[in-house]
Amino acid sequence: MGAGKTKRMPRAVREQQMLDAAVRTFGRRGYAAASMDEIAELAGVSKPLVYLYLNSKEDLFTACIRREAKALTDAVRSGVRPGLPADRQLWDGLRAFFTHTGEHPDAWSVLHLQARTHGAAFAAEVTVMREEIVAFVTELIAVAAREAHRNPDLLEGEVAGLAEALVGAAESLAAWANATPDVTARQAAATLMNFAWAGLGDLMANRPWTPPEEPAEPAESAEPAMPAEPAEPAGSAGSAASDRSGERVVQVG
Repeated sequence: MGAGKTKRMPRAVREQQMLDAAVRTFGRRGYAAASMDEIAELAGVSKPLVYLYLNSKEDLFTACIRREAKALTDAVRSGVRPGLPADRQLWDGLRAFFTHTGEHPDAWSVLHLQARTHGAAFAAEVTVMREEIVAFVTELIAVAAREAHRNPDLLEGEVAGLAEALVGAAESLAAWANATPDVTARQAAATLMNFAWAGLGDLMANRPWTPPEEPAEPAESAEPAMPAEPAEPAGSAGSAASDRSGERVVQVG
């Protein structure tokens, strides 16, 4: 079917063509339902050639994850220009993220859904990408906070959590935007900026939100004391006491 084309096309170009077909198939049909026959046909090559180049379905899927993860992280990094104010850097990074995921919905499906749900090895590949993006966002927020307060240790314990929350929100919003008609990358980025920067902006201005005080734990009440037996009248000839059997014993003075 594609033997003549294969001879004239460099291996690296042909391999990328196979990955393009695989990403489209995995993204739209899912990993389990995708077949090597379908991928080969879409790429315009024979199935044995796909196996020759990429060994197995598992290796092909891993190659797709790695390529698309690198493309996404490169897009986010190149979208941010150092030296701009913190809100502008975050805006540019988010817009680059949503632009890339919107223009490559099949790739985002592979990274966000398929790779995470079809085995630990595939999920680990995505984790590497996510950790890189979280580290990038962490540094972006940390630098902005240090510059705003001239304090190198400011919010060191909080910044990592803020970056995790921001990246998680971006991932969920990208999935929603790709499934919702007419949502642009600019709109998605603006939505997340309105959600996140109101808080981050106050943080940079040293106006953090403070949790309310926890109510004090009520003191444990002591067990009620047993009422005392009435005392004998003064001047009586004897006093009464109870023995273990509950009988009253009269003692005579």
